[in-house]
Amino acid sequence: MNFIVAAVILLLALVIFTAGFFILRRILYRLIDRRIERFQSELIENQIRETQNMYKQVRGWRHDYRNHIQNMKIQLAEGNYDALDQYLSELAEDLNVVDTVVKTGNVMADAVLNTKLTTAEKMGVWTNVKAGIPAKIRLSDVELCAVMGNLLDNALEACAKLPQTERFLRVYIGAIKNQFYLSVQNSAGEVRKSGGKYLTTKQGDSHGYGIFRVDRIAEKYGGYVNRQNEEGIFATEIMIPLNA
Repeated sequence: MNFIVAAVILLLALVIFTAGFFILRRILYRLIDRRIERFQSELIENQIRETQNMYKQVRGWRHDYRNHIQNMKIQLAEGNYDALDQYLSELAEDLNVVDTVVKTGNVMADAVLNTKLTTAEKMGVWTNVKAGIPAKIRLSDVELCAVMGNLLDNALEACAKLPQTERFLRVYIGAIKNQFYLSVQNSAGEVRKSGGKYLTTKQGDSHGYGIFRVDRIAEKYGGYVNRQNEEGIFATEIMIPLNA
C-alpha cells in the first residue's frame, strides 16, 4: 500500500515537474522572442530607411531628367564635346550611386544586400554575390530581412577581425529543388563552439540573439540551418521548403 502511494506521489511529482518544465520553457522562449524582436526592430527600420532613400534618389534623378537632356543638347549644338563628355561622365557616376548593386526581385532584400555590400566595399572585403528571391517564398519580408541581415552582419564582423587582404564574402540566394536556399561564406578567424553548436564571439547581453532568431525562423517553416567552418572560412546554409 505504501509502495502504491509512493509511486503515485512520484508520478504526480514527475507530471508536475514536466508540466513546469514546459511552462518555464515557453515563458523563456517568449521572453527571448521579445528581446529578439526589439533587437531586430532597428535592423528592419534601417532597411526601410535605405529603401526609402533609394527611391528618393531615383525620383530626384527623374525630376532632373529634362534638365539633363536640355543641357546636353546645348553642349552638342555648340560643339562643346569635351564639356559634354565630362557631363556624361558625371551623370554616369550619379547613376552608379542611384542604381542598386544587386537586384533580387524583392525590394526589402535589395535594401539589405546593397547596404551590406556598400559596407563590405568600404571595408575592403572582396565580394561575390548571386541572388534571386523566389516569387512564392514563405518568409515574410521582416523574417527575410532578419535572416539576411544577421548572416551578413556576422560575416562582415568576422571579416573585420582579419587583415584586409584576407577578407572575402560570398553570397548565393535562389531556389534549389523547390527549396529556398541561402548561402553565406566568409573569411573567419576565431570560431567558438559549445555542445556542437556555434557561439557568437560578440560581447554584450543582446548578442547571440541573431543566431537564435535565424534558427527559429528556419524551424518555423520546416527548414534547417547548416553551419560549418574550415581553416579561415565560415559557411552558413539555410534551406526552407517553398511549399508548405
